[in-house]
Amino acid sequence: MVDGPLIVQSDKTILLEVDHPSAVEARHAIAAFAELERAPEHIHSYRLTPLGLWNARAAGLDAEQVLNTLLTYSRFPVPHTLLVDIEETMSRYGRLRLEKDPQHGLVLRTNDYPVLEEVLHAKKIQPLLGPRIDGETVVVQSAMRGQLKQLLLKLGWPAEDLAGYVDGTPHPILLDEDGWALRPYQKLATENFWAGGSGVVVLPCGAGKTLVGAAAMATSSTTTLILVTNTVSARQWKDELLKRTSLTEDEIGEYSGAVKEVRPVTIATYQVLTLKRGGLYPHLELLDANDWGLIIYDEVHLLPAPIFRMTADLQARRRLGLTATLVREDGREGEVFSLIGPKRYDAPWKDIEAQGYIAPAECIEVRVDLPRDERVAYAMAEDGDKYRLCSTSETKSKVVQDLVRRHEGDQVLVIGQYIDQLDELAERLEAPVIKGGTPVKERQRLFSDFREGKLKTLVVSKVANFSIDLPEASVAIQVSGSFGSRQEEAQRLGRLLRPKADGRAAHFYTVVARDTLDQDFAAKRQRFLAEQGYAYSIQDAADIEKPA
Repeated sequence: MVDGPLIVQSDKTILLEVDHPSAVEARHAIAAFAELERAPEHIHSYRLTPLGLWNARAAGLDAEQVLNTLLTYSRFPVPHTLLVDIEETMSRYGRLRLEKDPQHGLVLRTNDYPVLEEVLHAKKIQPLLGPRIDGETVVVQSAMRGQLKQLLLKLGWPAEDLAGYVDGTPHPILLDEDGWALRPYQKLATENFWAGGSGVVVLPCGAGKTLVGAAAMATSSTTTLILVTNTVSARQWKDELLKRTSLTEDEIGEYSGAVKEVRPVTIATYQVLTLKRGGLYPHLELLDANDWGLIIYDEVHLLPAPIFRMTADLQARRRLGLTATLVREDGREGEVFSLIGPKRYDAPWKDIEAQGYIAPAECIEVRVDLPRDERVAYAMAEDGDKYRLCSTSETKSKVVQDLVRRHEGDQVLVIGQYIDQLDELAERLEAPVIKGGTPVKERQRLFSDFREGKLKTLVVSKVANFSIDLPEASVAIQVSGSFGSRQEEAQRLGRLLRPKADGRAAHFYTVVARDTLDQDFAAKRQRFLAEQGYAYSIQDAADIEKPA
């Protein structure tokens, strides 16, 4: 028996002893194929899922490597049934292959006749297929490529897509590496994506996902459609491309609520593409009509349903998804896998931090007690009102003021979900607030003032969760969040991870009402960051008043 940090169980759970000397090493090894479920102080719990194993398989990890990791780090013998199950699950990926046939066009091919028979008898799949060529090959309607991949994944037979891509309209794009160079992990991410043809690159916030996109564009040298979360993000992408590539102003178009430009490189917001009129998506159809050689999905974990539907029809075009976390709160990770592509590169946050490319961060949960009257109101409230009541407790305001005072001179973001709470905090702190109703020009001005140090404190709603570049932010104080959203927690910490000029660490505070749903949801939000190696210390609000 090996004194390892893992306990591997037959129900597909893996327990990791956090204080074990080999815990960090083991966590890195299993993160490639297992998903963290719970992360209390001493024992973290992971789960093996088919999608996690198929993502690992698509990224080049085979069953032997997965089994070897479990056998190496497990304290007790790994159940034989689990070893067999992992091997069989991983072997399902690629048993069916989509390929181009010179005579028949798109075909579904297998070396396992019974598997093809099984899918051919699935009622939802039959309408997507053409004639049977032989015992191992059947014609696929080209327009059904994406839909077929979705259905095969649901059947448990994820297809490996080897059918290739159309080139799209050529358009020369060069990286302008004057005074900078792609980091080694950015090069590797680009190479892995290009070798696979489509898929997702997972990198921490602040690690330069935009540069991976730019490098993919330079490799493709074709017209490119970039889909982003909002107009501020679209303009940041444009600024970065002008700075880092040979592209000029005239070659980059913005397609948003305010502007409708279609150019060789077009940056469109999800909001405008999903605008519905008379049961149709007019803007989706317009962009689908162009011969793009590459489509980039920024913050791919946020893709709205209509974009998935569009993507199902774009399987012949190279697709690159960029994200800090593949976690989707709606459980549609399978849609990302089948329609955008499998995970091609994933860099653990702590690895990038160790190389000095993102700032180290200290995560602190500050717990406050509700006053008696608020506790009674909370106890008597309807279930739907409880979270708002505890999240917006008046007791949090004083704690936020104390924390801002503690970090006087630092660039501080105060982040929350409830607008009335943010307005009240902005008034107390004498700081501006950015929320959904803030005009784009005003947002850009405030973000610019914050970047330049003219503003030391900025209050922001969830509109600042994604794709906002604030390199000098070193402190974030989270007062309320989107229930138990792991992706939001990761993005909010990500606002702080740009390396600081003086090398100092970032501080990420979450102010939580003790013994309430607020505390329960905070624990859920922290799961993804715990998987990345971040530990949350807990402080009592009373201690915040004391000097740090």
